[in-house]
Amino acid sequence: MNDSFHQGKQQHWPQAATVEDFRRNLDAVRDRIAAACLRAGRDPRSVRLLAVSKTVPEERIRLAYAAGCRELGENKVQEAGRKWEAMQDLVDLRWSVIGHLQTNKARLVARFAAEFQALDSLRVAEALDRRLQAEGRGLDVFVQVNTSDEASKFGLAPQETPAFLAALPAFSSLRVRGLMTLALFSADIARVRACFVLLREWRDRLRQDLPAGASLDELSMGMSGDYEAAIEEGATVVRVGQAIFGARSLPDNYYWPEHAGASVTSATDKEEP
Repeated sequence: MNDSFHQGKQQHWPQAATVEDFRRNLDAVRDRIAAACLRAGRDPRSVRLLAVSKTVPEERIRLAYAAGCRELGENKVQEAGRKWEAMQDLVDLRWSVIGHLQTNKARLVARFAAEFQALDSLRVAEALDRRLQAEGRGLDVFVQVNTSDEASKFGLAPQETPAFLAALPAFSSLRVRGLMTLALFSADIARVRACFVLLREWRDRLRQDLPAGASLDELSMGMSGDYEAAIEEGATVVRVGQAIFGARSLPDNYYWPEHAGASVTSATDKEEP
């Protein structure tokens, strides 16, 4: 069992309050990414670090930017939109929406997001495509797959993914880049790792019959407590929040409700690195 996984799960991540704090945290995460790549025989440049800034106020995001952070992931569209509006002076800041999306929020995503990592509905695909065409923009998308078979998570069942991918070329503004998953929330690294392995295996299977224009080069998997295992299993994007910004004030069970359908708010809150 990987000790670093347990250290990541159990440690208290201190709040980053200065540019130097953010530099130190970013360097530490990048060092661990490099070490995981070395163990897996991979080039560290093959892994993209997506800093998840959910609940982080603008002033602290600006500190992270000054420390070198240029890509941010947000779960809630309205929160992300407010931050985007407030920080348009940071012209090279790239925003990814990584949480569940309702069709009535597609217009906002089409305005500012460079990437949407939680596509699991043709209704959402249609709404995004319509809004993107009105904006004259395209959008990179990842298809979300539920590899843990938990009712508390959004995402397609793996066996539903081929038909879903086959339908996406109808939406010309969406550029399919890869797959995303949320692993089992567990201290048992073997069970967590199995989710990453499953996503990679399905990606390899799906590559054999991809529709024209689609690519599955990217695998977005792994968060603050398990991104090293995800990299060892093929992640090309890791979504890291607390290890960069510091621990959130709310306990883990706030972000991981028992039932995704309990409320829209709690369901989106669960998807937090």
